[in-house]
Amino acid sequence: MFHVQIPKVGGKIVISGGTMNGVLAKYVQYKGLASHAGSAPHLGISALNAAMLGLQAIHAQRETFREEDRIRVYSIITKGGTVVNTVPDDVRLELFVRAKNFEAIINVSKKVDRAFKAEDDATGIEVKIENVPGYMPLNPNEVLDKVFLENAKKIFGEEKIGKCPHITGSTDMGDVSQIIPAIHPWIHVVKGKLHGADFGITDPYIAYIQSAKIISWTLIDLLANG
Repeated sequence: MFHVQIPKVGGKIVISGGTMNGVLAKYVQYKGLASHAGSAPHLGISALNAAMLGLQAIHAQRETFREEDRIRVYSIITKGGTVVNTVPDDVRLELFVRAKNFEAIINVSKKVDRAFKAEDDATGIEVKIENVPGYMPLNPNEVLDKVFLENAKKIFGEEKIGKCPHITGSTDMGDVSQIIPAIHPWIHVVKGKLHGADFGITDPYIAYIQSAKIISWTLIDLLANG
C-alpha cells in the first residue's frame, strides 16, 4: 500500500519501513434513571455523570501507559441525553485504544473497561461495553521494503528517500502484514492536515503515476528469475 502524506521527515519524498499502531474500538452505553432535572433530580441516576467519571478514571491511569508502547486512548460522546431538563438515562461513547503491540492493547483495554465498570458501584448505574477489533499493528517486511526503496531511488534519487518513523495511527494493512509479507510506504505530495478539510494533492503526477511506477518495478523485481 502506497499512502500519500507522511510524517514530517525533512526533504524526503518517499519513506518506508515504519511500524504502526494496532487499534481496538469500544462502544460504551451507560443506562441510568430518568427524572425531572429541576423538580426531582434526587429520583434520577445520571448516566452522563457516570460517563464523565469513567472518562476521568481513564485519565487517572495515563501515567501508567509506557512510552515505548506508543499508547493512544481517546473518545467521543455520541449521545449525551435527550433533553436538558431530564436527568440523562442513556449515554453512549465511542473510544479507540491504540498501541504498538498486542500486549499493550490488551493491557490498556482492561484498564479502560475497569474505569467504566467502576461507576456501577459509585453511582448505581448499568454499563455495557462492546469491544470490536479494529486493525492489527503494522509489521513491515524488511526484504520487500529494500526492493521497494531501491526502485524509489531510481525516480527520486537517494537523497529523497528515507526511513519512516513509528506512526501512532492504524491501517488495515497491519492485518495483511501479520499474514503475508507487506509494506506501507508513504509519498509526500500533499498539503493540509491528514483527514482534515484542507487536505489535498499538490502533485498529481507524482501521486498517481510515479508511485504506480515504483510499485510496478518492485513487482517486476519480485517476479523475475523465478
